[in-house]
Amino acid sequence: MTHAIVLVEAERDVMSEIGSQLAEVPGVRECYSVTGDWDFVCIVHTPRHEELKTIVTGGIANVPGVVKTQTMVAFEAYSRHDLEGMFDLGNE
Repeated sequence: MTHAIVLVEAERDVMSEIGSQLAEVPGVRECYSVTGDWDFVCIVHTPRHEELKTIVTGGIANVPGVVKTQTMVAFEAYSRHDLEGMFDLGNE
């Protein structure tokens, strides 16, 4: 499984509707509007690394109003849920 974080810059006049369009791109698991240099962060999960190109360039970048993207591919995933499972000794 390949996990990627895609940063998205959008045109100002489409900010209110583009988030839901980004979230509907196949392969996008979640989409957040954010503060800072970027407007949206898309979390992408795909079973095959090769599919990432299609999701980003054929999907996210083609949503009307997307100005540019930056993709970061994750090497390893860490989460509070994963860490709790590793250290759970069955005590409640």
